[in-house]
Amino acid sequence: MAERVYPRLIAARLRGQASYRASFALLCVASALSQLVELAVILVLFNRVDALGGFSVDEVVLVYALAGVAFGLADLVAGQLDELPTHLRTGTFDVLLLRPLSTLAQVMASDLHLRKIGRTLASAVVLVYALVHNDIAWSPLTAPLVLVAPISGAVIFSAVWVIAGSICFWLIDGQELANSVTYGSSAFTSYPATVYGPWLRRFFAFVVPGAFVAYYPALALLDRPDPLGGPALLGWASPLVAAVTAVVAGLVWRFAVRHYRGTGS
Repeated sequence: MAERVYPRLIAARLRGQASYRASFALLCVASALSQLVELAVILVLFNRVDALGGFSVDEVVLVYALAGVAFGLADLVAGQLDELPTHLRTGTFDVLLLRPLSTLAQVMASDLHLRKIGRTLASAVVLVYALVHNDIAWSPLTAPLVLVAPISGAVIFSAVWVIAGSICFWLIDGQELANSVTYGSSAFTSYPATVYGPWLRRFFAFVVPGAFVAYYPALALLDRPDPLGGPALLGWASPLVAAVTAVVAGLVWRFAVRHYRGTGS
């Protein structure tokens, strides 16, 4: 049943947004520009320095682009979890429990914003630029990594979104705390991990596995040793980390929903 319901629900929402073509196009452009503004910040930094954390401007742009595509895809799929505190406060989450469908999938499909695709497309264009302007160690393994890394990163981001959103089942006003993890990890992954201090690097690299979104895959693509001393295999570990993170996110969400008691009347 769910296999038929979700595609129809998503398709209906997408048709509704695409019907206002001018508005949709403008929103996509605005989303793309907001992403490019972050790139401009990087370029401004390199007007003052020759390297950032031991990485050249083109190498930093590669990290930024991989992270941008991954976060854009995750935002498109899981960004609706930002509305979870509203569902919990108003009691509308109880309605989701009455339906014979996954509550997580219902929240994710509740209000898809197709305009967010502009962010992903802008990052994809930057990624193509970075691949052309870096000395990529092309091989039968690195070529698929260009596709696998952003998808794995999107899964990691989505899983982090789910785990962070689950906090709101216990802290109804915990949205700011959740945002500090989701959007904070997005900011962390846009730069090489070497630019951060040890404690911040350890937290966002391994507790929140942000380093596996772009930093380690970029090292694999560039065939560079990790300045932090990590083994080269970490550059290929993103799919495994994504799978583990997704399983953990599913368990955390399931635990949170099972202990949800409603907001009362």
